[in-house]
Amino acid sequence: MFDYFLLFISYIILILCVLIGVAFLTLFERKILGYIQIRKGPNKVGFMGLVQPFSDAIKLFCKEQSNPIMSNFFSYYFSPVFNLFLSLLLWFCLPFFSGFLHFTLGFLFFMCCSSLSVYTIMIAGWSSNSNYSLLGGLRCVAQTISYEVSLAIILLSFLFLIMSVSIFNLMVYQEYIWFFFISIPLAMIWFTSSLAETNRTPFDFAEGESELVSGFNVEYSGGGFALIFMAEYSSILFMSMIFVFIFLSGCLTNLLFFFLSVFMSFMFIWVRGTLPRYRYDKLMYLAWKSFLPLSLNFLMFFFGLKMFIFSLIF
Repeated sequence: MFDYFLLFISYIILILCVLIGVAFLTLFERKILGYIQIRKGPNKVGFMGLVQPFSDAIKLFCKEQSNPIMSNFFSYYFSPVFNLFLSLLLWFCLPFFSGFLHFTLGFLFFMCCSSLSVYTIMIAGWSSNSNYSLLGGLRCVAQTISYEVSLAIILLSFLFLIMSVSIFNLMVYQEYIWFFFISIPLAMIWFTSSLAETNRTPFDFAEGESELVSGFNVEYSGGGFALIFMAEYSSILFMSMIFVFIFLSGCLTNLLFFFLSVFMSFMFIWVRGTLPRYRYDKLMYLAWKSFLPLSLNFLMFFFGLKMFIFSLIF
């Protein structure tokens, strides 16, 4: 029983740390965007604006929760909760060397949970009973399904290389050289697909402010909006860490791992401050006619390489 209690406490600590990380990622983003636009970010609340995320959270959760009369109440109310739950559930597959469960099937767990998150956005868009939010939800479904294909194929390529579905084995195989150096195109595709998966600029079609007011979350306010917001930033942090695991060794005992994760989060923000939104047909063209053929070629190459090595050994 003590082991289970320790496991429970470890997960509670992990979730709290992720939520604090999300809070400071929002501040980090606002500061970076401010400097990109040659202005100061939040700098009034607390020392250099450090307390700003907490005041934002208090403001959002204290706001009145509006419920559209024509909405499907239960799915409208609970979809942001499940959205945050799924994005936090993803963190359980990371191979921490503490009292955590050690996932030997970490990659399968990651693929299952990341593909489920699209349903919460779709249901949030549909249950609001608003044309704008429905369009945003449909866009999100099409976009996520398209880019998940290339993400899964890239993941399969590296699973062929390491012949395992455990994230821990990635560290072992990258002891002498990072996978980034032998597959730079795949790293670029993975990063771009991560932007599309997390609905970030330049792929933020689910929240197209210029044409859909605010996209799938247009009817949400207060706590519901805050939960959707937190889920998005939690996914950004997680995708940054997964990038470091797959391409940049991802040794958890090394301080460099955490610096690289913060740098990848900075890349998400840098792209937002620099690039304009894509046109929708260009988004689909990029996924199906550029990323898919290239990732399939790499998959065949890695598969052939592994078979060649096996033939030499045996």
